[in-house]
Amino acid sequence: MNAGPGRPRALLLGTLVCCLLAAAASGRALQLQKPAGEAPAAPKPKAKTLRVVIDYGDGVEKHFTRLAWSDGLTVLDAMQAASESPHGIAFKYTGRGETAFATQIDDLKNQGAGKKNWMYSVNGKRADRSFGVYKPAAADVVRWEFVEYNDRQ
Repeated sequence: MNAGPGRPRALLLGTLVCCLLAAAASGRALQLQKPAGEAPAAPKPKAKTLRVVIDYGDGVEKHFTRLAWSDGLTVLDAMQAASESPHGIAFKYTGRGETAFATQIDDLKNQGAGKKNWMYSVNGKRADRSFGVYKPAAADVVRWEFVEYNDRQ
């Protein structure tokens, strides 16, 4: 056996490689650990969202499935967020706060009493107040429908 000057280094390197391969093959690969006292990273909280659906009454709907929700957000705020979406909506309304009233979404204008108008519901229940003050909860579904208005509905 030739014991040249590079031989001990090659032998040491070969032994190290063999040990690492054996550890990896046995499932005991090296694991890096955090220094003592460092807390593990907390999982990120999921963003709270709500959903807005616009039903044009002709078989066409637009769905906004991930609008950001925050405490105090109103349906009007959600509509404004939907209008800022890349494939958003245009809408018009009159009044503000308790008197805010939707008059048009995209190219469909309210037609008046006994005809088609924009009505909204939250989680399937017809809203009982202005969309300027209604505060949906996180994960709620706000649905606007262009339907015939009947004040007995």
